[in-house]
Amino acid sequence: MVHRNFGLLPGTIAVKLHRSTAAGLNLFTAHGAGYVAINRERHEQNLILLPDALIPGWSAATPTTLTAADGERLRQLKASIILLGTGSRLRFPPADWLRPFAQARIGLEVMDLPAACRTYNILAAEGRSVAAALLFD
Repeated sequence: MVHRNFGLLPGTIAVKLHRSTAAGLNLFTAHGAGYVAINRERHEQNLILLPDALIPGWSAATPTTLTAADGERLRQLKASIILLGTGSRLRFPPADWLRPFAQARIGLEVMDLPAACRTYNILAAEGRSVAAALLFD
C-alpha cells in the first residue's frame, strides 16, 4: 500500500474520511417473528423493497409455491441483485423457477428473512441496484 504525503510532516499519513449516509433510502429498521419494519413502519405480509420503492403484497406464495409470474415480476424490477428472503429459515424455490434469473444475468440470492434484511441494507447503502423480495412464514 502506498501512502502519499500531501504537504504533511514526514511520517504523517493522510487519511480521507467519507461520511456514509443512506438518507432518503428505504431501509429495514427492524425485523422479528412475522414482521419487518421499513423506515420504522411495520409490515407483516410478502413485499418487495427497493431503495426508492415499496411493493406490498407482491405475491401470496411461499418458497415452494412461487409461480412463473412471480419470477417475471421480480425480473422486471431491473435490479442487478435480488435477495429472496424465505421466512424464518432458508428454503430454496424449485430449480426451474431459479433458472430464468441466471439466463437474464440477474443475481438471485436465496436466504432467510433476517439475512435478506441485513444484506439489503448494506447493498442499498453502497448504492447498488438491489431488491429484497420477502416471503413471510
